[in-house]
Order: sequence, then structure tokens, then C-alpha cells
Amino acid sequence: MPPASVLLVIDMQNATVAIAHRAAETVKVIAGLRERALAAGVPVVMIQDQGGGMDPGTDGWQIAPELAPDSDGLVVHKTSPDSFLGTGLDAALKAVGATEVVVTGFATEMCVDTTARQALSHGYDVVLVADGHTTSVRPDAGAYASPDRSIAHHNEIFRNIRFPGRRVRVLPAAEVEFSSAP
Repeated sequence: MPPASVLLVIDMQNATVAIAHRAAETVKVIAGLRERALAAGVPVVMIQDQGGGMDPGTDGWQIAPELAPDSDGLVVHKTSPDSFLGTGLDAALKAVGATEVVVTGFATEMCVDTTARQALSHGYDVVLVADGHTTSVRPDAGAYASPDRSIAHHNEIFRNIRFPGRRVRVLPAAEVEFSSAP
């Protein structure tokens, strides 16, 4: 039986997109996935960070216009890198019969990584979209890995992570197949 997918779009807000590596490319990939998910009857859940300079109602807090949900779209607000912590995400996923989350968004090594791992702990299979997550622009030298290295590193980690009873895949957007709950 195919999994019942939900597309998660994490923190693709004006303020984060403004500092994102490959911002235009990542937004385009996620927008394409969103269109395909909706066409397949698959729910799209927008995760919206608030706090720490992401003040509700401000321009920076708003979801990027290319990804903004329809009036009936599901938006989950969070205050930590974990999109499940203190939010209604798990209940929303259960309500639509999700068994798999397709993970996209910002920032690779923080909110994307944390949410994907927590999805596994909450009983969901995970598809990390290899070209659908990004991180901040930063110099190649310094304490952090370069953006390209960070993205590649996390894709490789998730290709090799093992989690009992869960399926974990890393796929380019072009290979993601959506299936809705029966």
C-alpha cells in the first residue's frame, strides 16, 4: 500500500528567503512540489516560525509570496527548530491520515534536520527533498560548513540514517511521487 504523503514546507518566510543560499532555485523547487501535491490531493502544511525576530504580522514573518497558502491552507506556527514541539503538527498529520512527510524548507542543519528526525520519532516515514532545502548564505571559511557542503552533508546523513520501522529516502524533487490517504 502506498504511503499517504503530506508536503511540509518549513520556514520559507520572507526573512529567511532573503538570507537563503540558492533562494530562487529552492523556492521554485518547492513551488513545483506544492503544485504537484495539491494536484494529487495531498495536503501541504506550511510551517511558520515566530519569535526571535520573526514577529507575527511583520513582512519578514510572512510566507514567501510564491509559496503562500490558500485561505484554507494549513499553517502551523512554531517557536523552536522542532516543528512538532508545542504545536499541532502531529495532530494535523494524523487527522489527514499521513504516514509519510515530504520535507522541504529552511534551514538545512537546524529546522529541516530537527523536524525530519522528529517526524521519524513520531512514526512517519520521511522523504527529504535533496534540492528542496537550503540554509543561509555564509563564507566558505569559518566555523560553519559552506551552504553547499551543509546541504550535501545532510542529504548524505539522511541517505544512511536507519530508524527502526521507518522508511527514509532522499530524492530530488523530480523523483518525488505523492500519494494521498485512501
